[in-house]
Amino acid sequence: MAEHTKYMLKVTAGPNYDPSTHHPVHVNDPTPLKISSEHIDASINVRIQDYRGLPKGSLSTSPYFTHATHIHDRYSIAFTFALKQTLNGNDVVFGNDFDHPIRDRLPPGFNTAFRIVKWMIDPGLDGDVYAEEPYLYGPLLSSINVLRVGNSIAGKTEKEGEGEGEDKGEGGGKKTQEALEAETAAAGEEVPDSGVVVLEEGAEGDGQAAREAAQVPADAAARKKHFLQEPKRKEFQFEEGRAYLCDFFNPYLDFNEFALKLPGFTLPIVRYWDGQPLRYVLKNRATNTPLFVIVFTLVPAEQVDEAEGGEEGQESKTKETSGASKESKGAVDGFVDEGVD
Repeated sequence: MAEHTKYMLKVTAGPNYDPSTHHPVHVNDPTPLKISSEHIDASINVRIQDYRGLPKGSLSTSPYFTHATHIHDRYSIAFTFALKQTLNGNDVVFGNDFDHPIRDRLPPGFNTAFRIVKWMIDPGLDGDVYAEEPYLYGPLLSSINVLRVGNSIAGKTEKEGEGEGEDKGEGGGKKTQEALEAETAAAGEEVPDSGVVVLEEGAEGDGQAAREAAQVPADAAARKKHFLQEPKRKEFQFEEGRAYLCDFFNPYLDFNEFALKLPGFTLPIVRYWDGQPLRYVLKNRATNTPLFVIVFTLVPAEQVDEAEGGEEGQESKTKETSGASKESKGAVDGFVDEGVD
C-alpha cells in the first residue's frame, strides 16, 4: 500500500486558530463556507483535484479544473472578503504557520525546494522554518495569484454584536455575506452549467476606480512584481467595507499524494509528517491577528474505517428504528465533520 493511501484529508476553517470555532469545508462543493468575526466577513471555496478526503462521498474534482486557465492546477483556495477595519497593504499576509517546531522533520532537499518555490512561485515568500513556531508568509498583494477589487459594500458590513442570534463563526453578517456572494458571481467566468465562477484579475463596479487610484497594474504578473516593493505595499490600503476577491492555486502541491512536485524535484511530504496539520492563514501581521484560518488535517484511514465499522455494528446489534439509525449515522458524520482535533 502506497504511504499516502493510509491517510484521508479533512479540511476545516474558522475565524481564528481555536478548533472550536472551525467548521468543515466541503471540498469541491460550489457553496462556500462563510466566516464572520469582529475583523472580517469572508466566504471560502477549497478545490482539490482527485480529492479523496472527508467527509466520505465528497466530490473528487470540480468543474474549476476544466477551465482553460486551470487544467494543470492541483488545488485552489478562493476567497472573497470584506474587512471591518482598514488595513495597510504591507500588513495583510497569507501563508502557512505551525504551533510546534518542524526543523527536525524537514526532508532532505528542503532548502533546494524552498529556493525553487521562491524563484518560480512566490519571490515575496518569507519566514522562519527553524523557529519554535515556524511560519512562511507572503504579502497578499504580491503572493495571491488573482486579486480582484470589488465594490464598496460599506454600510452592509455588520459589526460584532449586530444581528443578534446569528452564528458569527459560520454565517454571521448575513447582509454582508449576501453582498459578497453577489460580488463573487460577477467576478469572473462561470464554467457552463456548474455554478462555479473562476475569478479573474481586475475590478468590479466602483472597485475599478479604487484599483486605478491605487495604481495597481491591471495584469496579475505585473501586480505581483509591483507589490514586491515594500513602499508600494505601504501605499495601498485594504479598505473597510470593500470586497476583495482572491484565488490562490498552483500545479505543484498534490493533496492526493501529499507531495510537493516541482520540476525535476519531488518531496513526499507524508513521509516526514509529524502529525501537525497544514494551516493556511490570512492575517494582520502588524498585530499578529488571524483574519481566517484554513486547516488541512491528515486522518489515518483506519480510524475512519473503525469509526464507520463501529457504527454499522451498533446498528446491526440494536436493530433500532430508522430514526435511531439516523442518529447513529450522525455520530459517524460527527467524527468526519468535527473541527480540528
